[in-house]
Amino acid sequence: QPLLVESGGGLVQAGESLKLSCVVSGITFRTYDMGWYRQAPGTQRELVAVITRDGGANYTDSAKGRFTISRDNAKNTVFLQMNNLQPEDTGVYLCNARYTILAKSFWGQGTQVTVAS
Repeated sequence: QPLLVESGGGLVQAGESLKLSCVVSGITFRTYDMGWYRQAPGTQRELVAVITRDGGANYTDSAKGRFTISRDNAKNTVFLQMNNLQPEDTGVYLCNARYTILAKSFWGQGTQVTVAS
């Protein structure tokens, strides 16, 4: 059974940084594309960043230049380094593992990030 466990969230002031981690088990991690999503209260879940199984990274416009997604296939872990955090970055950050061709997608429970102004 796939299991994704996020950590690293917290309460920070605007301009500070956090690094999120997502440890994955129960799947062949290196074959999955990995993504970080954010869900704020009353809003839809939105993609923040994705890293493909080949290591290619893509970001939403709001994340470009501030966030960096990376992965360590030896540790089955994906990271999201978030710098210069702003109040609009507040939300629950969820990790996603996706194997598009096989229509497989798995989610973690999320970690809360709160940025105070």
